[in-house]
This record gives sequence, structure tokens and C-alpha cells, in this order.
Amino acid sequence: METGALLGTLAIMAIAGYLHTVAGFGLGMVIMGAAGGLGVASLPVLAAVVSLVTLANSAIALPGGWRGLGKHRVIALAVGIVPSIILGVWLLRWMSASSTALLTLLLGALVLYGGVNVGLRPRPRQQESPSWSYAFIGLLTGLCGGLFGVPGPPAIYHCYRQPLPLEMIRLLLILCFAITSGMRTLFVATQGGLTADVWELALWSMPVVGGATWLGRRYPPACSVSMMRLLAMLTLIGLGLAILFKGLLSLVSG
Repeated sequence: METGALLGTLAIMAIAGYLHTVAGFGLGMVIMGAAGGLGVASLPVLAAVVSLVTLANSAIALPGGWRGLGKHRVIALAVGIVPSIILGVWLLRWMSASSTALLTLLLGALVLYGGVNVGLRPRPRQQESPSWSYAFIGLLTGLCGGLFGVPGPPAIYHCYRQPLPLEMIRLLLILCFAITSGMRTLFVATQGGLTADVWELALWSMPVVGGATWLGRRYPPACSVSMMRLLAMLTLIGLGLAILFKGLLSLVSG
């Protein structure tokens, strides 16, 4: 990667890490939306890097906290995630070689959906959803994670609708992202996808995201949480619309 592209990507990583810390919305969505939309690196490389960064963050945040999350929830999520990860990675490889415009449109739609999802405040259900619903959400989560390394939107909306303590929801989501990122990284590694470009960008990105996370905790912005959610929503919606427009232009011109 050229120096200018590397610096631009790391700047996006830093912004994404800071916003994720202070607003609580998807690290991967910002990275894939901004860096992928600008084309500073290929989508397969970015998706692999996002998975590695997410896995590292989850490893720090999760130890000791996963106990008590309920085996039925964890198993159901894993049952849905594992097969759909493979499908998602295969689709990414196929579309990156045969239909870049369609791949761009899918990325734009996912980022746009993520932005709308950030702005939603789902009302908790009276009773918890059955186990099969966790498996179904795991299927969608794995597909999104396999395609772009961005597993967040389906799992976030589903988990926040459950009548569970907020800390349990937070840990359940971290575990969900850890399973998705771990399985994706393992599968990509067996396919030879963890190339030198991926490791180089990942090794540069991890300390940058870590530093941005520290800054977010130490120096949060002087505005309310609701204002940060609004900023997050508008940022992702804007990125999603821009990527969709780019994809449509590529589809028409192609």
C-alpha cells in the first residue's frame, strides 16, 4: 500500500475507534464505509483487517465476562454464524472478481442500514425471543461478517429487543462479534487470505485503534450521548448513500 493510502486508512481507523468508544456504534461499519467507499484498499483486505482488529478488541473486553450469558443463546448464535461465515467469504471473493459494482451496492446498503439501526431505539419485548431466533440472527450476522467483516447491525437490533440487563446485552454482542471475527479469520487463513498486505495493515491499525480508544475514554466529547448517536447515524447514512451512488454509477457505466 502506498504511503498516502496507508495514512488515509489509518486516519479512518483512528476516527472509527474514537467514535466507537464514545458513541458505541460499529467500528467495522465506519472503516468499511469510509475506507472501502474511497477505495484506499481492496474490500477483501479491509474485511480481513477489520476482523483481526475486532478480534483483538474482543479478546481484551471479554475475558471473564462471558459467564452467565446462557448456553442456549451462545450455542444458537454460533450455529447460525459458522456456516454463513463461509458463505459470506465465498460471496465476497466471487463478487470482488466478477461484479465489483454489485459488491459496492451491497456495502452501501449495509452501511445505510447500520446508520438507520443506530438511530432506532427498539422497545424491549415482554418475553425473550426463542432460541431459533438467535440462530436466525446468527445466520444474518455471519453473512454480513463474512462479506465485509461487519457483523453488527442484525445482532445489535435483535439483542437490544430482549428483556435482558444492558451489561448482559453488551457482553453477548461482544461474544457474538468475537465468534464471527474468529471464525472468519480462521476460514480466511485456511484459504490463504491472510496475505502480507492484510498483516501489514492490521499491525499498523491495532495500535492506532487502541490509542483512539484510550483517547475516547480519557477525553470524551463535550456533548450528550443522544447527540453522539445522532452524529453516528448521520455519518453512517451519509456514507451509505455515497457508496450506493458510487455503485450505481459503476453499474450504469459498466
